[in-house]
Amino acid sequence: MPRLLPALSDTPDRPALRFGDRALSYGQLAAAAAPLASRVSGSARVAVWATPTLETAVGTVAALLAGVAVVPVNPKSGDSELGHIVADSGPEAVLAAPDVPLPPALAALPRIDIDLDVDIDVREENEAGAVLPDEPEDPETPAFVVYTSGTTGPPKGAVLPRRAVSSTLDALRDAWRWTERDTLVHGLPLFHVHGLILGIIGPLRRGGAVRHLGRFDTGGVTRELTSGATMLFGVPTMYHRIAEALPADPALAKALASARLLVSGSAALPVHDHERITAATGQRVVERYGMTETLMNTSVLPDAEPRPGTVGVPLPGVELRLAEEDGTTEVPAGDPEAVGEIQVRGPNLFLEYLNRPDATAAAFAPGGWFRTGDMAVREDDGSVRIIGRKATDLIKSGGYKIGAGEIENALLEHPGVKEAAVTGAPDPDLGERVVAWIVPEDAEQPPGERELADHVAARLAPHKRPRTVHYLAALPRNDMGKILKRSLPRATE
Repeated sequence: MPRLLPALSDTPDRPALRFGDRALSYGQLAAAAAPLASRVSGSARVAVWATPTLETAVGTVAALLAGVAVVPVNPKSGDSELGHIVADSGPEAVLAAPDVPLPPALAALPRIDIDLDVDIDVREENEAGAVLPDEPEDPETPAFVVYTSGTTGPPKGAVLPRRAVSSTLDALRDAWRWTERDTLVHGLPLFHVHGLILGIIGPLRRGGAVRHLGRFDTGGVTRELTSGATMLFGVPTMYHRIAEALPADPALAKALASARLLVSGSAALPVHDHERITAATGQRVVERYGMTETLMNTSVLPDAEPRPGTVGVPLPGVELRLAEEDGTTEVPAGDPEAVGEIQVRGPNLFLEYLNRPDATAAAFAPGGWFRTGDMAVREDDGSVRIIGRKATDLIKSGGYKIGAGEIENALLEHPGVKEAAVTGAPDPDLGERVVAWIVPEDAEQPPGERELADHVAARLAPHKRPRTVHYLAALPRNDMGKILKRSLPRATE
């Protein structure tokens, strides 16, 4: 199998990583990662304490060079979750920046400090040329074990092979025309697929550069796009903050207008934010759709007809279908109102849930189709429009299948609504009724329940109007900005 990161040896002088005022060229990155790779060689898995730092990127590259699976650990995880991840994945060491305190759950693991100042002199090693280890030939060799959110129990470790990483990143290369000339900027966390695999390994596989903000802020976006970055990755929360800031920040608008590509993922970007960003910058945000278990499945193509609210078409090599409730019958093509569960298969898929053969078997339908649990419709051009999660976003009311996402978009068009989430609740007459959870623009004068119901009914249909409205100070979200809908009932207690 070809190297995952050929630029480490092919382009030693090219800029690779920058976190704040600390940076490494490809040659320096190779020199820093090679000795670490030797130290972890022979291990099955190592944990990486995934702070948004240069050390996390170097530690991840070192493990990949050695053919060792990386278990990225969220530094914000609680003791119980950390204990489960360590016990389940059995890492043989933990890699971390020097002097960073680690929690008790990791105390029993051998610690390997990623000390870029002491372990080696990267300049001297770069001049001499780092000797890189031979990477595994087998494309099925595990590259990452990434733990899912665990909404229905303890987090499960999705084992991602090198084949899935390379196929996804190469498919995005083709879809986005991503080259070594691109410089990516983002402020995403590095314990997840989006920030680490797409946002760090993605640019490094292309031979381009990545500038990590450490912590997202619009000032950092302006600075980096103004000084040569060509691409921006973000989640809807980040783009919402950008949309809010644009009217009073012409420098931000100019910087975004200069970018080659703006990409949003991890959750649906509200249509209202799409429209505000395009109006202020002339740019449109490209959405794509993926999961921990599948990496990337679809993307909007940059030169395709704008369709805010869709996540584009299947990436090269990815097969996608919509299945009926029985999980095996395909939804008939050509009906843009026909809702089905997204199922995918292709080289982008994970190998298994670690130590969970039962969960792995249950995740697949006959024929090797992975059941995503996401509900969608197909538009007439083949674009996928996600309705939401089968468990939390599909509302069956009065004989209709209603997607929460379109109601949320309609609510966000109301001037008195700052944030919105929609769920279903049991109803003796309808089966389920539509419930809206609103963060008002003005907490002292929120829009009324009838006003919001009429607003939605006028834009969509009467059966999609919310019949109950809850007002909140903030919506519960995870580290990636996704709304935690299962936590919403507790938000009113």
